[in-house]
Amino acid sequence: MKTSAMKTERLILTELSLTDADFIFELLNTPSWIRFIGNKNIATKKEAEAYIRKIQQTPASNYWVVRLQETTIPIGVVTFMKRDYLEDHDIGFAFLDQFGKRGYAYEASKRLLDEVKPHHKKIGGTVLQDNTNSIQLLKKLGLEFEKEILINNEPVLLYSILIQH
Repeated sequence: MKTSAMKTERLILTELSLTDADFIFELLNTPSWIRFIGNKNIATKKEAEAYIRKIQQTPASNYWVVRLQETTIPIGVVTFMKRDYLEDHDIGFAFLDQFGKRGYAYEASKRLLDEVKPHHKKIGGTVLQDNTNSIQLLKKLGLEFEKEILINNEPVLLYSILIQH
């Protein structure tokens, strides 16, 4: 699902590229990414570039870097992908901690949802039970708790939204 840049009132969402390697290295090594998403063992910029290439070569994975419009500084990512363990596509998001609690994640995720909703009947979102900020955001986006699933023997909550066409 390739799309050109998307804009909101304060943000620009651009497709992930190799020029984002420094940012991806920083984001994937934040304590919140490691705790809630998992350690990807990205220890160098070169490994961050390899991670980006892998995403780019996976048609079911779509990543957008979220930037502040005024400065174009990258502050997070929003994702939309088809995971093997889910029936429907999954929306995801991760932001640098210093940009949390400002509504950026909601603004970017809402923009992405608006873009993809016309093409899907149902969209999911998975989250660890103790990730209360992400649970609140999924609910604010209109997703509702569906069920608990096991991913790699770890309980994960699945939220979803049915799209009315």
